[in-house]
Amino acid sequence: MILECRHLKNSADISESDIAKRLMDYGFHAPTLSFPVHGTLMVEPTESESKEELDRFVDAMNSIFNEIKEIELGVADQEDNVLKNAPHTPDVLTANEWNHAYSREKACYPLNWLRDNKFWVPVGRVDNAYGDRNLFCTCEPLESYNSPS
Repeated sequence: MILECRHLKNSADISESDIAKRLMDYGFHAPTLSFPVHGTLMVEPTESESKEELDRFVDAMNSIFNEIKEIELGVADQEDNVLKNAPHTPDVLTANEWNHAYSREKACYPLNWLRDNKFWVPVGRVDNAYGDRNLFCTCEPLESYNSPS
């Protein structure tokens, strides 16, 4: 199914990418972005998914919808919110400093069942396609491979 997200850009400055990254905090793999329609999420549950898993996904999407509503209503900050900063890694959540307008609790455990079944995301937000389009080498200079070891 295709989930329409384009209207959320106008109402809360939330993109389909923000939603996909927040889904990771809920333990779900990010769905296909902007295919086949730009500004949408494509969700493809299969017959191998249990009803319990589908219910968890619906709960997560409803919770994310409520987080978006908080932004629209001005309860949550337009820029510093759980969606714009998702996903939240263990390193971020356990750091000594927390400089966000929302709590660590909201970032880490938005739904109670996550306390018993949390998937810890190893990598935080990256710069989306920028890294794919602007490659740079982090290896040693080529000359170092010519010298005998």
